[in-house]
Amino acid sequence: MVSRNFLPLLTTVLAAVRFSQAGDPCAAIGGQKWVAPSDVRACFSSIPVNATQKANIIEVVNKTLAFHTSVNYQKQAPAPFASDVHENLLQDLARISSRKYPNDFELHKDLSYTLKRLNDGHCVYINYCYDSLFVSYLPTPLTFITDAKGRQSVHIAPEAFSVATAEFSDEISVWQNALPGALKGKLDSLSGAKVIAIDGQDPLKAVDANAAIAGSFQGLGTRQNAFFSSYQSGSSGWVYSLGQFAQMSLPLKDSVKFTIQRVNSTKIETVTLPYRSRFGSSSVSFTDKASFLSGNCLAVDGTNGASYYDTSAATKRDDVDPSALPANKFRQAPMPDPAVERTHAMNVALDVQPQVDVTLPPKLQPTNPLPGSGSVVQFFMLDDGKTGVLALGSFSGDTFSNLMTNLLSGLQNLKSQGATQLVVDVSNNGGGYICIAHWLHRIIVGPKSTSVPQAGLDTKARAGPLARQVTKVLNSGGDPDNLALYSSASWKFANNTAMPVNYDWLEPPVQITVNGVPDAFSQRLGQECQPFDQDPPSEALFDPASVAIVSNGRCASSCSLFSITMSKLEGSKTVVYGGRKGLTQQYCGTVGGQSTDFSTMDSEIKTASLKNSSLAPPDFLTNSVQGITWRLGFGIDNTEQPEEWQNHAADVVLPLTLDIVNNPVAIWKAVAKSVL
Repeated sequence: MVSRNFLPLLTTVLAAVRFSQAGDPCAAIGGQKWVAPSDVRACFSSIPVNATQKANIIEVVNKTLAFHTSVNYQKQAPAPFASDVHENLLQDLARISSRKYPNDFELHKDLSYTLKRLNDGHCVYINYCYDSLFVSYLPTPLTFITDAKGRQSVHIAPEAFSVATAEFSDEISVWQNALPGALKGKLDSLSGAKVIAIDGQDPLKAVDANAAIAGSFQGLGTRQNAFFSSYQSGSSGWVYSLGQFAQMSLPLKDSVKFTIQRVNSTKIETVTLPYRSRFGSSSVSFTDKASFLSGNCLAVDGTNGASYYDTSAATKRDDVDPSALPANKFRQAPMPDPAVERTHAMNVALDVQPQVDVTLPPKLQPTNPLPGSGSVVQFFMLDDGKTGVLALGSFSGDTFSNLMTNLLSGLQNLKSQGATQLVVDVSNNGGGYICIAHWLHRIIVGPKSTSVPQAGLDTKARAGPLARQVTKVLNSGGDPDNLALYSSASWKFANNTAMPVNYDWLEPPVQITVNGVPDAFSQRLGQECQPFDQDPPSEALFDPASVAIVSNGRCASSCSLFSITMSKLEGSKTVVYGGRKGLTQQYCGTVGGQSTDFSTMDSEIKTASLKNSSLAPPDFLTNSVQGITWRLGFGIDNTEQPEEWQNHAADVVLPLTLDIVNNPVAIWKAVAKSVL
């Protein structure tokens, strides 16, 4: 029993808590796993703009863009992406710098959307203070379905309830109770329903509105496809992406009103479901605004770079857990430790949402993977006895060596079992090791002029004034162990012969004009992967004309390098499943040549002892990530222009029906039957 003398004190304490929470909206959500998006917005919107931090962010981004290959190209991309990529970053950064914002969240949204307008998953700005601190979910991921008569419509995914109950078991009752009247508690009955309207409008309007701000891919069709649910072969099993409608990285929407027709019903019904925001797995717990800011919004280990020769425990990058490095949390591929990353160059997309870890429902998962399977690599044989399948969710996995071994042994095993044709499923493959893309191309097609010595794309780096200074220092004894990207020891000339150690490969720069703006690049760089660490087979494992590369179009970075060379050089077929009729579906995008981020460029600058240069970006004060394309690949059809903005139209668009959507085996069988 509570003492009467204690009651006044208890009342005073409770009143003080309520007053504190009323004055600090971050305290109201601190320590909570699930909250309303409106409450997260209230917290975010209570953060005033810090003039020093704002100036710092803009200066870091501006000066880091000097290393980004595509700034001037992206002012106006050529056809077929002229209407998709036309962003003047430097001009918009000047606009943001001079503009006053009501709060820091509005500043962040403007900066984030500005970079997203590049539609380039390599050049992205992310701030842990806001991006995916809380992730907002709906239990109704959507799909885009084509019926037997060729009519297309949006549906709630048939597996929606199965996914929601498995992933959101502790919150599912909120959505069950939000349903109206007789539908209350019957969330499962919405699975598969046809969506006639979203918030009173044609659902395709919502698809297009999302595509306008989704970023990541140049192709409109690919950005539309991101709205819908999909699957991927992940590092620990099959994963399910809810799509950008049912999973949002920022708390921008509180609820959605559906007009639906449920399966086996003629009745048109209206249902309103709330978004619910779940605390992010990478977020740091907080109790109030002060602890929110200190725990999530300030620079941490790995935000900024360090000299490769600085061995102090406080700054040595290699001492940081790779999964904890800020940029790695948002890279769309499993990431190795930094030392390995420097040894094997990577080309990986960034996204404002970390990699998906929702499980694909067991009834949709392929079973009985064959030898060679491991991490992101899975092998299967279809029941026709002639079609092998490689499901490849990423071009980086547990280790570089294991990936090489698994790919070779798995493909050899398929061939030994009688496979004469191959489906390579790269759904949602965000890239990875560049030389794994070269390796996979080489072992499939065998040794020939298109795979030896160059199985990928020639590239070039930007040669701005600071990059040239860094290169000069590092190749004049400033990098004795050849650890830096700018070390000539890593690169070959266009004729595929090795550059001398300590060769200044950015001098003289190649002067060109891009969209009317003078720019400077390195000489053309040749292949970087051969001889491989392992011996490739002396013969082709498969006829490339009997290979089909399949995805939802979300194949980026090193996945693009592989898909493009296989399609354009070898004649392999490309298939995109889903997509709107009449709109070209690109089988890949965000090509690049090698991607990196500010922290890596900062390490190069600090290793060259040039941090005090007026051209060098300062350290980030905030918990931010800035990605860039460091090398840009030359094209295949047009060999003097970047492959980034050349056409990658799929050979075949496979309509999704309710019986095959998000069912990998069913999709593979459809490809084997209709494409191969």
